[in-house]
Amino acid sequence: MALVIVDYCKGNLASVQRGFEQAGYNAIISAQPADILKADAVVLPGVGAFADAAATMVETGQMDAIRQRVLGDGVPFLGICLGMHLLLSDGVEGAPEGGSIAGLGLVPGSALRMEGSCSDGRQVKIPHMGWNSLDFEDCAPSPLFEGVPQGTYFYFTHSYMAVPASDDDVLARSTYARPFASAIGRGNIYGVQFHPEKSSAMGLRVLHNFGTIVYERS
Repeated sequence: MALVIVDYCKGNLASVQRGFEQAGYNAIISAQPADILKADAVVLPGVGAFADAAATMVETGQMDAIRQRVLGDGVPFLGICLGMHLLLSDGVEGAPEGGSIAGLGLVPGSALRMEGSCSDGRQVKIPHMGWNSLDFEDCAPSPLFEGVPQGTYFYFTHSYMAVPASDDDVLARSTYARPFASAIGRGNIYGVQFHPEKSSAMGLRVLHNFGTIVYERS
């Protein structure tokens, strides 16, 4: 089973690779579109700016290769943090004022800056950093969270959030200043805002669950 972590020069990919190994699945790190096109699953982690990451992926051919393998061939995809933003239609981070940058377009929606104002007027610091809980109420059940209880805490660090076009694509929510989508999914495509590789045993459970999804499809 070939699980490929895409190297687009954003973030510590080795920690995600180790996380999958600890969860019981081997993964390779590659920047090569040819490897993506042969992958049984594609993982897109990362930290940094949406615009820079999208530009790198277009220049290297990774963007087209991921679309072909995930949308065309239907292999499982997992986006982590910035990778979750990039799976959407577009994002505003690093774009000209009032504009946006095209993403992978795997799930309709946009990556927008988080709000720092609570409904009662209190202000919170952006970026959102630290442990926060997942709320699965009013969300479709997903095999990605098999064995993960309501209210489980995961580690977050981000200033932007995924806003899918349809609430049907929201798998979990969390609340900082206001509720936001902390996990999304559609068919073979999954995205998580938190870092499972930094989220202790339950984070490894999420990675193991994704590996199980891949194994059962391959």
